[in-house]
This record gives sequence, C-alpha cells and structure tokens, in this order.
Amino acid sequence: MTSSLIFFISAGILVLFIGFFVGWLVNKKVSESHLMHTRKLAETIIAEAQKEAETQKKAAILEAKDEWYKAKLQFERETQDARSELKKLERRIEEKEQNVNRKVDYLEKREQELNEKHKLVDSKLQAISEKNEELNRILEMQNEKLEKIAGMSQEEAKKLLITNLENEARHQAAKRIKEIKDEAERNAIKQSREILTLAIERYAADHVVESTVSVVDLPNDEMKGRIIGREGRNIRAFENATGIDVIIDDTPEAVILSGFDPIRREIARLSLHKLVTDGRIHPARIEEVVNKTKKQLEQEIIETGKRVVIDLGIHGMHHELIRMIGRMKYRSSYGQNLLQHSIETANLCATMAAELGLNPKMAKRAGLLHDIGKVPDNEPELPHAILGMKLAEKYKENPVICNAIGAHHDEVEMTSLIAPIIQICDSISGARPGARREVVEAYIQRLNELEKLALSYPGVIKTYAIQAGRELRVIVGADKVSDTEANQISYDLSRKIQDEMTYPGQIKVTVIRETRAINYAK
Repeated sequence: MTSSLIFFISAGILVLFIGFFVGWLVNKKVSESHLMHTRKLAETIIAEAQKEAETQKKAAILEAKDEWYKAKLQFERETQDARSELKKLERRIEEKEQNVNRKVDYLEKREQELNEKHKLVDSKLQAISEKNEELNRILEMQNEKLEKIAGMSQEEAKKLLITNLENEARHQAAKRIKEIKDEAERNAIKQSREILTLAIERYAADHVVESTVSVVDLPNDEMKGRIIGREGRNIRAFENATGIDVIIDDTPEAVILSGFDPIRREIARLSLHKLVTDGRIHPARIEEVVNKTKKQLEQEIIETGKRVVIDLGIHGMHHELIRMIGRMKYRSSYGQNLLQHSIETANLCATMAAELGLNPKMAKRAGLLHDIGKVPDNEPELPHAILGMKLAEKYKENPVICNAIGAHHDEVEMTSLIAPIIQICDSISGARPGARREVVEAYIQRLNELEKLALSYPGVIKTYAIQAGRELRVIVGADKVSDTEANQISYDLSRKIQDEMTYPGQIKVTVIRETRAINYAK
C-alpha cells in the first residue's frame, strides 16, 4: 500500500515535471517566434526611415543649392550694379579732374595777367605819386599867391568856405525835405484816402444823439395827477424804485424823466408807459411793474448783444461780454450812441484790415470790444481802455485783441498792426461830422492852444484857427522868414501839435508868407 502510494506520487511528480518542461519548451518557441517578428518589423521601420531620411536629405540639398544659386545671382546683380555705379563715379571724377585742370590752367593765366597788371598799376601809382607831389607844390604856390591877393589866411578862407557850404547845404536840405515831404504826402494822402473812402463807403451808419432826458406821452393831462398821487406818494415811490427824477410841468400831455443813467431812465420810461396804459397807479403796483421791467430789459439787453454779435459774424464770445455789448445800446459818449459807435468802428476796422492784408475777423472783434470798459456793472476808477483790456483778458480773448483795446488811447504800447487800425477807426467814427457833441469851453480852449503854439515861433505875425479848428493859418513876416524857413515852420508846428495836443481827426497847418507893396496916387 505504501509502495503503491509512493509510486503514484513519483509518477505524479514525473508527469508534472514533464508537463512543466513541455510548457517551457512551447513558451520558449513562442517567444522566439515573437522576437523574430519584432526584429523583422523593426528592420522594416528602420529601412523605411532611412529611405525617408535619404529623400529629405536630397530635397534639402536641392533647396540649399537653389538658395545658393539665387544668392549667387543676387550677388552678381548687386556686384554688376556696384561696378556700374563705380564706373559712373570714375567718369564723373575724371570729368571733374579735367574741369579742375582747366580751371587751374585758367587761374594760372589769370594770375599771370594780374601780376602783369599789378606791375602796370605799380608803375602808374608811382607816376601818380610823382604828379601829386608836383601838384601839391603847385597848389602851395597858388595858395600863397591867393593869400597875398585875398588878404586872408588859408584857415580863414576854409572857415568862410565851410560857412557858405553849410548855409547852402541847409538850403538844399530844406528844399529836398520839402520835395520829399510833398511827394510822400501826395502818395500817402492818395492811398489813405482810397482806403478810408472805401471803408467809409462800405459802412455808413445812422447817428442818433443821446440826451439825459426822456419824454413819456400821456393820453391826457389828468393822468399827471394820478402819477403824482395823494400827497405825492406815487411819484415818490416811482422815483425811489427807478432812481430817476420825474419832472411834471406845463408841457401838455407829457412827462419828462431826467437822469444820467440811460438804463435806469429806460426802465423808468417803460415802467411809466405800462402804468399809464394799465391805469392802476399806486406804490405797490409801481414797485411790481418796475421790477418786472428790469427783468425784461435785462433780457432785452442780452438779446441785443446776441443779435449784434450774430449780425457781425463773431463767434465764441463769452456771454458776459455779450451782455455788456447789449448794455452799450443805452450808453452814449459825447452824445454818440456807444453801441452804434462800436458797430461802426468794427465794420470800419474789418474793411481797413482786409484792404491792408490783415485778419478782418480779429479786427472786427477788437473794434466791437474797444469801448467795452465803459459799460461794466461796477465802474472802478480806471481808464476805460485799461478796464476793457482787463475784461477781455478775464474772458479769454486773444492777446492781440486785448492789446488793441488797451492801446486805442495810448495807455499801453501797441504790439500788433491791429491796434493802430482800432485807434484810427475809433477816431474816424467819433470825429466824422455830426457824430459827437463837443463842449464849447473845450472847443474854445483847443483853438486858443493852437494859436498860442503858432505864435511861439519867431517871425510869426498873426494866427487864425479856422474850419472849427481843423485848419491853422499862420502869417509870417516876409522880411523875417524865407520860403524855406516857412516850410520848416509848417513842418515843425504840425509835429508839435501832434505831440502836445489831443484833437479829433487832423489839423492842416498853412504858413503864409507874402510881400505887399502899397502906394497911393493923389
């Protein structure tokens, strides 16, 4: 039993060993077969990779050869162009060398000619020097003879000759000055007249003389009593509210409003007209109407300023400056309406600037604003030109316009050509006939100053200021003043008047020199 068990166990072990060995052999065979397949696959992949690498290598070599060929062609073209350019430069250099050689030859010839001329000039200078020495000896001999004949020394003769020459030179200079001055005046007057005439022809404005009173028409004389009110309470309330004096006199169906502030006077006129039309006149109603009229007039002032700016074609102006332009409607200067004067000046400036080739828009803007310093709400004690300049600077106007405003009465120095145009057109607008009223005392004083200036010159006998002070006639003594000196007096006097006096427009200075021979037959 035991031996059979051992046998079976041994047989089982042997079978297991044989099975394991057979499995190992089979597995080894399969592995070798798989390994061979893998090796063949790897060899195939390597062969294909080598073929592809060879193909890419050949393509890269061909591409490199193509690039090299292109680079070679480009290099050859550039080399050819460089050679052509070098050949051109060589030809130019050769031509320049030939030109330089020709110039050198020419300069050598010129130098040789100049040397010969120098020798000739030196010989001539030597001859001239010898002749000058001989001439000096002759002049000395002649001077000695002349001194003996004239009885004067050489120095005395020189002094006399110099004095005569100075007098003659003065005479000739005065004549020449007169000729130049006359010619310049003819040309200047002609051109200035053309420009001024053209400017004035293009713009002519109606003139309205302002006064310090306004008249309000009434439907009947009974309305005067209602305006006065019980114990004068209505008229007192009206005067307190407007700041304007109400004058009620014997003038039929009319009431006079008196005041120096034209805006207040206009408010009073409009308010009184509304009260008379409405018929309700009492202190409360008066205050209500006056306040409402103030607001309406302020709005009208702004609209007037906007309308003027639009009519003149001016853009981008500050609204406060526009309001001040509107206030000009109710201001006057020497009886001339300030707004009309400013509009007239603006148009004249634009026309004149255009004729002179300057900026007409800037000139028109400066002309409109040149008197803006006369209408501020608070009026400081400054000249209106300076105040206007400060206002223009405050509201960001162009520096050229600011300078023109400040310089139109010579308070500041002019820095552009627009400034004198503003000054001239301001004078034209203010000095034209009928533009302004002038105080009689100032008018008489100006005439006296003119005559006094003329009488300060030696030889002046009489003076006459005529044509409202626009012409000064000066009579000089014929035995004391020559024609040349008369012309000089006219010139000097005109310059002195220009420097020392203030006047509108221009003053013509006429010096009269005449000789009268009077006899009587008996």
